[in-house]
Amino acid sequence: MLGFDNLRNQSVAPSQWTMRNVDDRNRLLLCILNICKDVLGRLPKVVGIDVVEMALWAKENTPAISKQQSVVQDGPIVAAVAETDTKVTVERELVSQVEEEDMEALLGTYVMGIGEAEAFSERLKRELQALEAANVHSILENEPLINEVLQGLESATSCVEDMDEWLGIFNLKLRHMREDIESIETRNNKLEMQSVNNKSLIEELDKLLEKLRIPSEVLPHSFFQFVNVPFAIELGYAACLTGGSFDEARMLQNIEACEWLANALRNLEGPHLDHTYANMRSVREKRAELDKLRNNFVKRASEFLRNYFTSLVDFMISDKSYFSQRGQLKRPDHADLRYKCRTYARLLQHLKTLDKNFLGPLRKAYCSSLNLLLRREAREFANELRASTKASRNPTVWLDGSAGSNQNASSADTSTVSEAYAKMLTIFIPLLVDESSFFAHFMCFEVPALVPPGKKSADLQALNESLHDLLDGIQEDFYAVVDWAYKIDPLRCISMHGTTERYISGQKADAAGFVRILLDDLENRISTQFSRFVDEACHQIERNERNVRQMGLLPYIPRFATLATRMEQYIQGQSRDLVDRAYTKFVTVMFATLDKIAQSDPKYADILLLENYAAFQNSLYDLANVVPTLAKFYHQASEAYEQACTRFINSIILYQFERLFQFSRRIEDLMYTITPEEIPFQLGLSKMDLRKVVKSSLSGVDKSIAAMYKRLQKNLTTSEELLPSLWDKCKKEFLDKYDSFAQLVVKIYPTESIPPVSEMRDLLASM
Repeated sequence: MLGFDNLRNQSVAPSQWTMRNVDDRNRLLLCILNICKDVLGRLPKVVGIDVVEMALWAKENTPAISKQQSVVQDGPIVAAVAETDTKVTVERELVSQVEEEDMEALLGTYVMGIGEAEAFSERLKRELQALEAANVHSILENEPLINEVLQGLESATSCVEDMDEWLGIFNLKLRHMREDIESIETRNNKLEMQSVNNKSLIEELDKLLEKLRIPSEVLPHSFFQFVNVPFAIELGYAACLTGGSFDEARMLQNIEACEWLANALRNLEGPHLDHTYANMRSVREKRAELDKLRNNFVKRASEFLRNYFTSLVDFMISDKSYFSQRGQLKRPDHADLRYKCRTYARLLQHLKTLDKNFLGPLRKAYCSSLNLLLRREAREFANELRASTKASRNPTVWLDGSAGSNQNASSADTSTVSEAYAKMLTIFIPLLVDESSFFAHFMCFEVPALVPPGKKSADLQALNESLHDLLDGIQEDFYAVVDWAYKIDPLRCISMHGTTERYISGQKADAAGFVRILLDDLENRISTQFSRFVDEACHQIERNERNVRQMGLLPYIPRFATLATRMEQYIQGQSRDLVDRAYTKFVTVMFATLDKIAQSDPKYADILLLENYAAFQNSLYDLANVVPTLAKFYHQASEAYEQACTRFINSIILYQFERLFQFSRRIEDLMYTITPEEIPFQLGLSKMDLRKVVKSSLSGVDKSIAAMYKRLQKNLTTSEELLPSLWDKCKKEFLDKYDSFAQLVVKIYPTESIPPVSEMRDLLASM
């Protein structure tokens, strides 16, 4: 309701609102009515406003091009207009064109002669009331008709209520029917899904049954009895696996049976069999049946092969023609043995596929049997090799001073010893490598071609352990040959060491692991034996220290040169390091022993040293030019020789001219503390003392020098070849000392005169 009553009769004045003029008021009211029409869908009842006046205003202020009309409920018609700037437009028509024309005709009837709109409105109200009173009177006059209409309405209402009840019942029944239909559809969907699943299950079961199907030959007796089929099948897979022969003629059937059994077991494992079927009773029963068949066959085959390997080896050991005999070296030949073993190579591969745990005992049985054969062959070969080798034994007193002239035996030819060792390696190392490779392939080891450094595959480790069982013990026969060769000629260890190193560098196969270990052990054995020889020789050198009054050339000095020459002849391959270590130990002990012997008699120490160091250089001159290690010790001996010469020559000079050069040394010592002018005033260093020293030392100087030469010659009776060089060194050293003395005299005693240096040089040159 929108009320605009001025409420003049009320005691309390309501809120008031004003507009500038009637146009603005009418324009606002029309806007409000349009809003109500848009929001409510109808126009509200208007009170307090003369809608006729508004209609007239709207007609006058509405352009003709934008008029629309509509029926307004409960009252006259109002045109909605809107203002844009200064122009007024009608948003939409409130009445139709026909109603507008009727309204104009009505207004035309009543407006004529009427001056005010209010009077016109009052008139219309009175006429309206009169019309309403006439309508009520008309209704009261038609009461029977109304009663009849009311009865019809009651009857219709009763029918409607009955129909509503029936519709509710029908609605309930339809809801129940809908639920039943849904339930039926759900059951139908489940049945359809179950049908699809059953179909898929049947297909999967058919596939499973196809996998579980086995040849009729291996079905148990009860099966044939159950299906009333007589058991008249020839020997098949089951009979072959459970009780067949392992003769060579039957191996093809055994292999076929193994292949069938392996395939049957494989088909019961993933990914060939879906994991969902793994726990089915039929699958478990079939797997148990196949496992029993497999265990039975593997046990029988393993037992047969163990006995077979033993019988092969026993047969060969019992026949002496397989081994070396007196006067005849026999090269081991395993071709027939390997041929017979290869007959069962495929069987071993299938045994590994069926149950690789059975390979361990089989490998041990093979290694145990063949080890007996290999050790017997190596023992017989080594014994005959030593017996048939002719070589004279060399003594081991190479550097012993007490050996005298018996060293001539050291020059005997012992090359047959190292040749015998080389033949042992030539015959047996390839044989052991071939046996190792054959064993690795025959016994189904899977060794990768290249194993990363620092890593070991499980099969490679197992192979090395088995090769140890196969070849262990054979090294003792190689050791026996090495020890035998050492006793004949210890220096042959050098050539044997080089031969061993060449074989070590040639073994690269993974299957030759034990052979490499064997060669390494032989190399260590040879090195140990040679070190034993070196230690014994060094002990012989050190025994010279205990001899009292050693004079002249020590015997081990020239003998070492002979030893080194022969050692160089025996060097082969990479044994240079072995010999160089021996040289180092020899020379170190020789020089240390020489120093100790020299210290035992200081009077002749320098003579002993220079003679022996000179002999060391002379004997090793040629070898030192080609052997770096000996060249190092050659230079060391040269330095020691020069030092010993200097000390010895000084002792010779001082023996004849001690007063002269002691006087010179006292002057030199005082020059560090006092001035040269003060020295002549020191006790024992006056000019008179100088004249006495010069007179006593240099009068008859030619005789003193000749006595010096004789003394030098007397001390070098065992090494006269050194006399010229030592005498030249002695004259040079004396002249240097005299020159220094002459310079001191000129500086300290300028007024004194002594024999000039040139005169002394001429005198020495003439002698």
